[in-house]
Amino acid sequence: MASKNRLLVEGTDDEHVVKNLCGYHSLPNIDEIRKLDGINKLLESLPTQLKDSEVKTLGVIVDADTDMKSRWDSLRGILASAEYTDVPAAPATQGTILQPPPDLLRPRVGIWLMPDNQTNGILEDFLRFLVPAPNPLLDHAKQSVAGIPDGHRRFATKDDPKALIHTWLAWQEEPGKPFGTAITARYLDADVPEVTIFINWLRRLFFS
Repeated sequence: MASKNRLLVEGTDDEHVVKNLCGYHSLPNIDEIRKLDGINKLLESLPTQLKDSEVKTLGVIVDADTDMKSRWDSLRGILASAEYTDVPAAPATQGTILQPPPDLLRPRVGIWLMPDNQTNGILEDFLRFLVPAPNPLLDHAKQSVAGIPDGHRRFATKDDPKALIHTWLAWQEEPGKPFGTAITARYLDADVPEVTIFINWLRRLFFS
């Protein structure tokens, strides 16, 4: 009989952010968090995960990246192939939750597109919501990233959010804390509305 709650994430940073936010908000432990080493491996694994008879509820957290519609369409196609019905044309702003197909042994499924199910972006864009405001140091970090001299930028423009949040964390009292411990240390504010929406999605998905 299906009994396990499982959450799929792209990598270690996602795992630690989820665990620390859940701990801060006193959510029970999710039975299993699987990090799949990137979006391609996660999407390749998803059809098999959807047919795992041990799993009662399956959560999926992925980056919307630079094309949220394309990312959502990829997920919709996989869900349709697994015979899930009523998959919406766009993700729900509060986080998507789908019931199992009738007469099939499939898990209930929840999907969250970072940062907020509404815009392009990645985990680090979500974490920017958690930076206390106003924050002159974040503004200075933005200027520093934008002002890297020509010929010295070693990362793609799409990775600016990663450079920004890591630069800002490097300037805290204990420089360079990982994302999860930055939440525990209260450098990042886990009480912002965006976190509340995310935590409520996890609670509805796994624990209601």
